[in-house]
Amino acid sequence: MQELLNFSKHALLSDWDTFFHVIGILFLLVLVNIFIYDRFVQRKNQLLINYPLIGRMRYLFYMLRNPMRQYFGDETFYDSFEKLQWVNNVALGKNPYLSFSPTKPYGNQKTLFKHANFVNEVSEVNDEFSVTFGEKRETPFISKSIIGRSAMSDGAISPEGTRAFALGASQGNFTINTGEGGLTSNFLFSLNVEDCDCRDYLEIKKGTWFAKGIYKLFRIFTNREIAQRVYRKMVLRQKDRGSFIFDNQRLLYFRIDWSADLNYFPTTVPSTLPDIIFQMGSGLYGVRDDNGKFDPLRYQKVMRFAKMTEVKLAQGAKQTGGKLLASKVSDDIAYYRGIPAHEDLISPNRFPYATDMETFFDFISELQGLSSKPVGFKIVIADRESFELYAKALKKRKEQGKSIADFLTIDGGDGGSATASLEMMSKIGLPIRMALRIVVEVLEEYGLRDDIKIIAAEKVLTPDDVIELFCYGADFINIARGFMISAGCIRARECSGAGGRNCPVGLATMDEAKRSRFLVLQKAENIARYHHELLHGVRSLLAVMGKKDVCELSEKDFVKG
Repeated sequence: MQELLNFSKHALLSDWDTFFHVIGILFLLVLVNIFIYDRFVQRKNQLLINYPLIGRMRYLFYMLRNPMRQYFGDETFYDSFEKLQWVNNVALGKNPYLSFSPTKPYGNQKTLFKHANFVNEVSEVNDEFSVTFGEKRETPFISKSIIGRSAMSDGAISPEGTRAFALGASQGNFTINTGEGGLTSNFLFSLNVEDCDCRDYLEIKKGTWFAKGIYKLFRIFTNREIAQRVYRKMVLRQKDRGSFIFDNQRLLYFRIDWSADLNYFPTTVPSTLPDIIFQMGSGLYGVRDDNGKFDPLRYQKVMRFAKMTEVKLAQGAKQTGGKLLASKVSDDIAYYRGIPAHEDLISPNRFPYATDMETFFDFISELQGLSSKPVGFKIVIADRESFELYAKALKKRKEQGKSIADFLTIDGGDGGSATASLEMMSKIGLPIRMALRIVVEVLEEYGLRDDIKIIAAEKVLTPDDVIELFCYGADFINIARGFMISAGCIRARECSGAGGRNCPVGLATMDEAKRSRFLVLQKAENIARYHHELLHGVRSLLAVMGKKDVCELSEKDFVKG
């Protein structure tokens, strides 16, 4: 021990000049080599020929622009930076209260809610928010909340991110939309294999005693994530091993065996799962046969785990079909969607069963019959005349005694997307408030308002955003950005994986190194906490507006600033 102390003392007293000189010389040699390469060798970049070394600073700062924007630049995309700060604070369990005024002056607000002469206490406001979808279906869906996580596909979101959202939805009692990527194993992350009668429809893989011993050793000396990665490679040898979910209590892996007979699948959704809305996009992912056509039997199996179906015709920021670049189309995603791995996946523009109104609504009726559950569709509003075509077709079916859609999801033109072209993001579709006004007025005019629930989505972050959309007539609110931020998104805008740039926090990437470090359990708690605080904020606003329920809200309850 004394020798070790003497060595340490000698090292601390040593002259470090030589070391730093060597480092300095090496650094200068690197700079000289870069200078020579930029000026005399490369002939692809004109700027670097004229300004070697210094020109590279431009690309360094440009690379850091998006990830660092929120720290050093003004936040212009949202109403104020305080909205983003509120989401982060409540997700982390911090106090969300502010001091003095926000950075955006009160007088510049677009919408001002009316304060009641005699306000309510928060305790007088209903503490149970729910919406009933498909009252005429054999199995209606009664949501436990008025807020749900909007459609985000497993694949666009990392497997770990999807698991965190699914677990957070289960803990927070709110719905989660699968996105057009379909129902994957990751949405079943909270499934309790031991307590449910599910072994007949699950494919289960167990490790040997040796593999289990290795796992336990790694748990002791490293952490849960590293131990699981090692154990997964020992137990699962196939390329799509990521499609299995790990049960850390029984040290086994499971995924749905879609080849199992329909009679083996549960007749009611397992209680440990969140309320799942299955979205069917133009690619029919998760419910297609080997020829890419709709598979009714597979759809029935999927709906044993979901509460209702949303058929996606259009999305605010992405009018065409969904896009996954090759870097995101892993072997697991290829397994889920029934497509080739490691190739760009561009879904068709048009939903295959939406060639005209009659064909489309007949298909919706077919889905209602197969699932006995509510079915609706998602569109973007162009103008009143265009939407009236839907209303006329629905009214005609209703008069003929045919079934009609149970709900309608309206995505505003300012909706987001992880992968979309600029021209689609900025020039297509009406903003959600204009769209809601048209939809509500038309449905009431055609006598359809009581039959169809309205789900609204577009740039919703905080409770005041939720209240405003209810004033415009929405029955239910879908949120994507707010839930993303609560899950750790830093808004680096590198979700697509284009140019080799991946989500730095592992939330929206298939890069195994980054996503494997995503803290699933911790983020699930943050997600559930964000949802809880949203509802609390909604109740607080209702109280000062003199309301007891969101159903009492209308456009008379706000003024335009």
